[in-house]
Amino acid sequence: MVTVIDPQVAGISGNMMVGALIDLGAHPERTVEVMEEAASHFGGAEVRVSEVKRAGIRATYVEVKTDESQAIGYREFLRRLDGIKNPLLNDDMMSMARAVFHTIAQAESSVHGKGLDEIHFHEVGAADAVADVIGAVFAYFDLNMHMDKVYTLPVSVGGGRVMGAHGITPVPAPATAEILRGFPVEGGPAEMELTTPTGAALLVNMAEGHRRFYPPMEIQATGYGAGRMDPDFPNVLRILRGREPLPSDRIVLLETNVDHLSGEVLGSLFKRLMDEGALDVTLTPVIMKKNRPGQLIRVICREAEHERILEALFRETGTLGVRVFPQVHRSILERKIIEGEVEIRGRRRARFKVGFLGSRPLNARIEYDDARRISLETGIPLRDVIEMAEEQFRASLQRSGGQ
Repeated sequence: MVTVIDPQVAGISGNMMVGALIDLGAHPERTVEVMEEAASHFGGAEVRVSEVKRAGIRATYVEVKTDESQAIGYREFLRRLDGIKNPLLNDDMMSMARAVFHTIAQAESSVHGKGLDEIHFHEVGAADAVADVIGAVFAYFDLNMHMDKVYTLPVSVGGGRVMGAHGITPVPAPATAEILRGFPVEGGPAEMELTTPTGAALLVNMAEGHRRFYPPMEIQATGYGAGRMDPDFPNVLRILRGREPLPSDRIVLLETNVDHLSGEVLGSLFKRLMDEGALDVTLTPVIMKKNRPGQLIRVICREAEHERILEALFRETGTLGVRVFPQVHRSILERKIIEGEVEIRGRRRARFKVGFLGSRPLNARIEYDDARRISLETGIPLRDVIEMAEEQFRASLQRSGGQ
């Protein structure tokens, strides 16, 4: 599954995130229960969920009313957080909640130039922020979004100045700007604070990456979470969820240039790297500096094996540097090995690698070893065997409907 958090128009706050996740399908009563339970350890809060419209768009609004907003030290805050006990909250949820609060705490510490033990956190200590974070994290797990690939689009932060706990500050607030380092942001569309530190911290802990535009996906559900005000633009956070049109996995790409290896060493390198777990190894002739001919070695491998393969690449080639491109996404078809029968000077069995998009076969290739065996048995050139076998097998797949 793919989830896209869309804060392009109205930014993101804690209660907007909770509202959007409830609107997406998270259990509303249970979410409210854990929010009020968590807030009770920080002064208490009353949570109400309602349906509203913002600039004509229907959305879920989560209102958190508190009697007081406490400012407490971070260590004391963590002690109270550990005191939250609710059967609906598991260890994974509380671990993520602590990570969100730590993100805010680190940002405040960086902004004020003090250690975590030296400062008090107005944003962290507030009961409404605790309710928002616990509610958002519970809803996130309730929807099983921790199993998804979660992306964010550019974040609208608003503009102008706001009055905060430390006086007048520019928008985005210093802590918000610190939290959103490395994420794309946009000013506007109004002179107001659209993204809060709590909302930003939830975003960066939920999203594994950011995109400029929506990734390829089949949209299955959409949720809208409303902000408190109703300006002349849709003050809503949108979250979309769906399936990837093509499955994908994460790979690491390693590459290095060499100009000192013999053909024998390069040939041996292929087998060694494949034995170490490489998914593919390629050699490309290149012209290197000083017009010297050389080879570009490229290795595709899984994340778990890349350290071992990297070491083998250094050891076997003697190169002084290897470029590493981590977490490259590779779109893949579902692949199956299917045994079939073909007529090539008699009936012969062969295995075919078939790629499926959903239930529909897109391509089929005969296994090299089987094609070579048939070529040797019949005396027919290998390329002709491959062409004949694959043509017959594709025809049989069409007749059987891909089964």
